[in-house]
Amino acid sequence: MVTTGKIKSVMQQVAEVEFFGDAPQLHEVLSLTADDSAVLEVYQSSGLNSFYCLILRGSQALVRGAEVTRTEKPLRIPVGESVLGRVFNVFGEPLDEKGALGKKTASIFEYSSPGLDEVDIPQKIMETGIKAVDFFAPMLQGGKMGLFGGAGLGKTVILTELINNIVIRQGSDDKSSKTEKGSSRKSKQSERYSVFAAVGERSREVQELVENLDRAKALEKTSVIVGQMGENPAVRFQTAYAAVRVAEYMRDNMKSDVLFFMDNMYRFSQAGYELSTLMNAIPSEDGYQPTLPSEISQVQARLYSNTENSITSIQTVYLPSDDLTDLAVRSQFPYLDAMVVFSRDIYQQGRLPAIDLLASASSALAPEIVGEEHYTTYIAAKKLLEHSISIERLVSMVGLSDLSADDQLTYKRAQLLKNYLTQSFFVTAVQTGRPGTFVPRMSCVQDVAQILEGHFDTTDPEKLLNGGSLAEMKIK
Repeated sequence: MVTTGKIKSVMQQVAEVEFFGDAPQLHEVLSLTADDSAVLEVYQSSGLNSFYCLILRGSQALVRGAEVTRTEKPLRIPVGESVLGRVFNVFGEPLDEKGALGKKTASIFEYSSPGLDEVDIPQKIMETGIKAVDFFAPMLQGGKMGLFGGAGLGKTVILTELINNIVIRQGSDDKSSKTEKGSSRKSKQSERYSVFAAVGERSREVQELVENLDRAKALEKTSVIVGQMGENPAVRFQTAYAAVRVAEYMRDNMKSDVLFFMDNMYRFSQAGYELSTLMNAIPSEDGYQPTLPSEISQVQARLYSNTENSITSIQTVYLPSDDLTDLAVRSQFPYLDAMVVFSRDIYQQGRLPAIDLLASASSALAPEIVGEEHYTTYIAAKKLLEHSISIERLVSMVGLSDLSADDQLTYKRAQLLKNYLTQSFFVTAVQTGRPGTFVPRMSCVQDVAQILEGHFDTTDPEKLLNGGSLAEMKIK
């Protein structure tokens, strides 16, 4: 006999449902008996026999006293080969007008906890071609990177450039090398897939991403799961879990390395806050939902790399009021191997990407991972930039000519270094009129070392703006 319940109350995107028979399981999907297009998900208990349920769709059909029916199934999403090259939502409905997806599905909350001996600790650098990232916050293959910044500072631009350099560019290189060798054997690189989670993203930006991937013939190995900005918070909240489930299936069942992109992790936290408020949860001291840390951990803990295959995760994190100490932002820190922080002051100075070099960091910056040359050059560059901060304050007050010769030299080299680490991107070449550049990590390290050693002390810092390597800029 099918168990039914009755709606006690409806609060925007949350309904309280009371059951008089067998209680439903957490995350079980319910439907309105009179209209099965209305979908709810059991989220948490609200009393002895009542539950708060997320209204995923059909909120206008839900009224007090209406009868709901248990499906005895959780929310499931298509997985496997059929989702490659497709754009769809958390319900598994295609958004790309390419027909229905495959019948193979998996629960978005179904996952296995690995043993300690199954988890792989990332040790290999993944080059991005972006000088400031590769030098000050190198990314680990199988690790997690966070892009932190306020509105309009270029987080999505960097994310799109990373997709271009890692997915599109390297994918093209792999195909070329495979053709040259004339071998039909699959390489490890050719088996890498990508998942893009658009959580609270603008539909225009998702459309541009899909068009770019399709134009570069990289969409065929990519899945895009969309919970756009206009969707209700329940859909935005569950989109993150759905995308993670697709990536897990690629790693565990398809035995593939996975690149996982999410834009924006803060929107996931924000959706959880909206739902928590509707369920009358007592907020934490910072004003967020008390379950915020556990919600983030449930997503981040599943994005791990095992000894066979890896998930490399890149996530943008919006900074409310440019505040890096916000709880929703700080809750991401324990899970990240690298963080790239954007600065509004640097953006206003016209240096792009507007990355705060001293605030950005990576656990990969150790001699045994990046190598002795990169590590020692990084330490020297960081020391130079830290010293230049106090000198810049003096320059703003008394001018450059009143400084000592040593301070003038430090100031000049710091300007050269900061300008060198600006760069033109492939994804913005049409808007800026400047061609994009890809700079290998060690070329960047050697260029920075030359700047620190004084080889370019007589060069105008303006000549180093928005270029590639020093060799490409033909600066002697």
